[in-house]
Amino acid sequence: MTERHSAGDGIATTYPPARPVASLDEFWSWWDERSRANRFEVVQVPFRELGEWDFQPETGNLAHRSGRFFTVEGLQAREAGVDAWSQPIINQPEIGILGIVVKEFDGVLHCLMQAKMEPGNVNTLQLSPTVQATRSNYTQVHRGSTTRYLEHFVGPGRGQVVVDVLQSEQGAWFWRKRNRNIVVLVTEDIPVHEDFRWLSLRDVRALLRVDNLVNMDARTVLSCMPFELPREPPQPYGDEFTDALARSYEYGSGTGLHTAGEILSWFTEAKTRCDWTARLIPLSRVRRWSRDDYELADDERRLFRIIGVRVEAVTREVTRWSQPLLAPRGQGEAWLVTRAIDGVLHALVRARTEFGLMDLVEMAPTIHLLPGESLTDVKEPLLKELVSADTGRVRYDAVLSEEGGRFHHALTRYRIVEMDDAFPVEVPQDFCWMTVRQLTDLLRHGHYLNIEARSLLACLQSAL
Repeated sequence: MTERHSAGDGIATTYPPARPVASLDEFWSWWDERSRANRFEVVQVPFRELGEWDFQPETGNLAHRSGRFFTVEGLQAREAGVDAWSQPIINQPEIGILGIVVKEFDGVLHCLMQAKMEPGNVNTLQLSPTVQATRSNYTQVHRGSTTRYLEHFVGPGRGQVVVDVLQSEQGAWFWRKRNRNIVVLVTEDIPVHEDFRWLSLRDVRALLRVDNLVNMDARTVLSCMPFELPREPPQPYGDEFTDALARSYEYGSGTGLHTAGEILSWFTEAKTRCDWTARLIPLSRVRRWSRDDYELADDERRLFRIIGVRVEAVTREVTRWSQPLLAPRGQGEAWLVTRAIDGVLHALVRARTEFGLMDLVEMAPTIHLLPGESLTDVKEPLLKELVSADTGRVRYDAVLSEEGGRFHHALTRYRIVEMDDAFPVEVPQDFCWMTVRQLTDLLRHGHYLNIEARSLLACLQSAL
């Protein structure tokens, strides 16, 4: 497996304070130029060529010799005290920063976004937050260059904090992974590097409709941005769905089918029903997984693989390195079912168990399937009819990449489906109807909405 992207000298320069991108045509011109200007290469290599990474003799865990970055260990899940199954999982205990700098230009809020390479991205270059860095990276364990714009998020000179919350990541593949989602507002002029551009919030949301463009880390930060932030003048919607969506954003929690207190009680009850426990075990004790020179894979060849890659990226703090990646088989599915209730759009979320999450349970999309699962695995009668008969009106449909720094070509199909009044308001106990405002309010705190639900919430914003 070798991936090459267009070559260039890759020499980065710093520009004076830049005007924001005036149109999406101008954005695409810049994006094409950045794609042509840089050279990227990702090559799968045998584990023995991973340099400072190796399998530890005592545990079998795959780890970096510095003891930093992350490890690939084993996870054992148990139900009612009985061992059920085990799998590899990525353990990255340090908390990274996912941060977006925002600024008003002529009264319109803009985000400083980055064209960033990640080795696991299916198209390598994707639109990313201003800062997307693990603690090991921004403290320069890799002995590379500093992280651009980090000073706006840490230290005495940082900007005005708008959002600052710890959020989870994929509980199926990460062990209790959290990142700091942070948005800071600045007023001063900032020199803009050639790999960065100011984009209006409206344009960023419009770009969410493009397959594999806005990366996962940008989506989770965007989902946490409160709608009270300054926005472009409202547009005439003229459509029942967008009108109901606007009301779902604007109205308080009292307009929902359930109050905030009822929602929190429902979620607490769902967590108490979870009989599962999970713990880390040595990778060598994971059952029904096998390793050869090039991959660690489940014996059924259904779930995912652990592979090693050698990377060259002239735009990164370190231009050459090797690392493991988790490579899923197939494509995931994340569907959010919506419908208007009393003229206010509601989204149907579910309480879902994922064994790598800190509390095991978070709110997930209505339908959430991992790669290796299919829509035929949907069992609930009201949802089985939805996927088999393809009912409802699709309001959003795109394939988006997951974390490209740890996963190789991890893709999820994100869909938002509008149902009519015939779709039931009464739903099974693991499901709950919530307004968009109620979902957004929960994101002031961590460990409520999982990463796929947050991505869909950001995608839902693209309808306004």
